[in-house]
Amino acid sequence: MELFLVILLLLTSIGLSNFINHFLPYIPVPLIQIALGVLLAALPLGFHVPMEPELFFVLFIAPLLFYDGKNVSRQELWKLRKPILLLALGLVFITVFLIGYLIHWLIPSIPLSAAFALAAILSPTDVVAVGSISSRVKMPKTIMHILEGEGLMNDASGLVAFKFAVAATVTGVFSLAEASWSFLAIALGGIVGGAILAYLIIQMKMLIRRLGMEDVTLHMLIQLLTPFVIFYIVEHFHLSGILSVVAAGIVHAIYRDRDQSPSMQLQVVSKSTWTILIFILNGLVFVILGLQIPSVMNEIFKNPMFNNVEVSKYILIITVALLLLRFVWIYGAWWGGWLLKKTQLPKPTLRYISITTVSGVRGAVTLAGAFTIPYVIADGSVFPERSLIIFIASGVILVTLVLASIFLPILAKSEKGKVEELKEEMERTAMIRTIDAAINSVREIMTDENRSVAVSIISNYNQLRSLLKTISDEDATQLKQLETETRMKALDAEEIYLEKLKKEGKVNIKVTYLMEEHIQRMRLAVTNRLLYRSLFIWSIIKRSLYQIFAPKKKMRYKNRKLEINIIIQLKVDMAKVAIQYLKDHMTPENEDSYLLIIGEYNDMILKFKLAKKGIDTTNYTRVQRELRDKAFQAERNEIQSLYENGEISMDITRKIRRQINIREAYWMEENSVQTH
Repeated sequence: MELFLVILLLLTSIGLSNFINHFLPYIPVPLIQIALGVLLAALPLGFHVPMEPELFFVLFIAPLLFYDGKNVSRQELWKLRKPILLLALGLVFITVFLIGYLIHWLIPSIPLSAAFALAAILSPTDVVAVGSISSRVKMPKTIMHILEGEGLMNDASGLVAFKFAVAATVTGVFSLAEASWSFLAIALGGIVGGAILAYLIIQMKMLIRRLGMEDVTLHMLIQLLTPFVIFYIVEHFHLSGILSVVAAGIVHAIYRDRDQSPSMQLQVVSKSTWTILIFILNGLVFVILGLQIPSVMNEIFKNPMFNNVEVSKYILIITVALLLLRFVWIYGAWWGGWLLKKTQLPKPTLRYISITTVSGVRGAVTLAGAFTIPYVIADGSVFPERSLIIFIASGVILVTLVLASIFLPILAKSEKGKVEELKEEMERTAMIRTIDAAINSVREIMTDENRSVAVSIISNYNQLRSLLKTISDEDATQLKQLETETRMKALDAEEIYLEKLKKEGKVNIKVTYLMEEHIQRMRLAVTNRLLYRSLFIWSIIKRSLYQIFAPKKKMRYKNRKLEINIIIQLKVDMAKVAIQYLKDHMTPENEDSYLLIIGEYNDMILKFKLAKKGIDTTNYTRVQRELRDKAFQAERNEIQSLYENGEISMDITRKIRRQINIREAYWMEENSVQTH
């Protein structure tokens, strides 16, 4: 039961982190998840999640890297192989050497071999954390491909160097030649082993398919087990399990591109399953990391042997040294490759180099590796400064995450140039993308039964899309403002007409009140959607209560039906008045906006006339409501996604949301006529 509670709390934390990030997109999800992990550890719940490094690697790192290997661009990986290898191999080993000496000089109580071990485990970057941050700041694609390739490969080189440094600390024996040959054997063995095992698994799946077994569940089970099995087998032979799952992922991607036989159902299920699994595993990595931080901090802060200020200073100095070394290495390698024409990279700039440098975030592999440090060495004495090493590793992870969260958006923003100059283009592009999202959402659920309604809705969206694409950026903003003003003017025309009928005594008090209420709701739909929704919901409640408790008399029913017909006719007349007003005041400058709203009024008139003739539009309205709700929600989801990814500002987000709300409110009011 306790295990179930732990799992439930961890999964809840992952969901909560996504919810928080939805409202605070400028804070990376990994930082939120770490904070929630720290909070869980601080709560008096009485449970503890121990860090078991070997289980951590096979349970989390293996499937994450397998998935990254499946989805990484192989063409870009090969094209950028030189800068990737310079970072994944060259920078790792130079980091071990230079930062190792710095750590030993800074903290003499850490022997040189143990200092090399700490430097080695600090050398790998975390592709998961970088991906989470970069998705919001939209880094240059070339740099992102390099970071992905580096993250896939430097885990292996860093861990191998770490293992040799730990072994040297434990045994007191180290041979550079032996370590070099062992590294090549471990790395190449991992790559070849992973590729062979992946090929065998693929052949097994093809054999199962030839036997007529196209069961989606079976094939998905094999897919999910693949990274765990390959990692475990390769590690059993003391080769690089990390590189094996990366290689296996690439082999599976090659097979996927060439094989067209898998059913569409399997492809859809596979994509959905892996998306959910990777989301959960990514979250668990950082929540568990957060769970470990309090115990690590307590062990150091409560130990009188350590000065808390000094220890914090060590973390900052080592972090700055790592980033400075990374900057110098990238600067030299990039400019050297550019001058010698040996690179496919664009001309290096200080901004590009800075982005690549700050993206060197440390993460899960660093912490998991640090926890594999043994407690004792060969002579039975304790491993020197084990707690301090783990604490420094944790601190560097947090500092690099925070620095990347702060500076990456700034650097990426400056890459986009003057944001104000691009604001109109951003807004128009965002509006078009929301329309595309709405159209796609309707198409996904279109069937033979709802085809006529779906085509009508898609046609309306296409009309709006065409209008946005044919006007300039400045005109797009003016169009939305003009559309709002036009709606208010049309409502003014309706109100004047209603007032005229009221003075002439052509409508009774009750109908006048209902129509004035209708016009007021339409105004609120344009100016105050929150208040509008409240009034709309309250009106529905009132009608429902009236239908339940009103005396059910035939005469009352007949009067009610007559009253509804009067209201429908009056709304038709008012819509015609609004159309005539718009036609009378139409100019070449406002024609597009006026025609758009005239089209809405014409649709309204058609629906009212059908209702007046007694044609049952209940099913039509229900289907339309379902499709419209789906489309409006798709628009909102797309806007939120654009905002979270840093593609639009909050001002643009609010403006487009307001336009969506206006269109939705108008549609809701139009379709409420039959309940009056």
